[in-house]
Amino acid sequence: MKKHFLSFLVMLAITTTAFSQKYFTRTGTISFYSKAPMENIEAVNKQATCIVDFATNDVAFTVLMKGFTFEKALMQEHFNENYVESDKYPKATFKGKIAEKIDLTKEGTYDVNVSGTMNIHGVDNKLQTKGKITVKKGSIVLQAEFNILLKDYKIEIPAVVKDKIASTVKITVNADCPPFKK
Repeated sequence: MKKHFLSFLVMLAITTTAFSQKYFTRTGTISFYSKAPMENIEAVNKQATCIVDFATNDVAFTVLMKGFTFEKALMQEHFNENYVESDKYPKATFKGKIAEKIDLTKEGTYDVNVSGTMNIHGVDNKLQTKGKITVKKGSIVLQAEFNILLKDYKIEIPAVVKDKIASTVKITVNADCPPFKK
């Protein structure tokens, strides 16, 4: 009897994992790029938290602003102190919905539309973008690319460098999410 019960528990665990509707990571990558006349600005953060619940099609990202790394330390300092004010606004978030239903039992890459609310610098803005979800070996990979205007998030560029820094920033998201395990 114990042997059958143990076999049942193992099968239940395998089935629950195989058909999990939630996927999660703390190692998603979010980067941004700003093409500017004087100097291009880019940074990457490889500690983004992401959760996707395919039962509800909810998706959420959180990233600590101080986690972005730049090629030049001075750029990183200016980013945190002067632009995004990381001590006052320590994180950026996105909470939204995926419009399409994804068949998690079929491996492949699916085009998706995502809409939700982005919060950067304490400011919420509605956002819609296209992305891709790849289902492979029981995990998913989320990918998206979109542009934001700094002024939409009340990120001010000092007059001294206004002509040297672009007002639009390209954001790239890449998150490899295994099934969520409690």
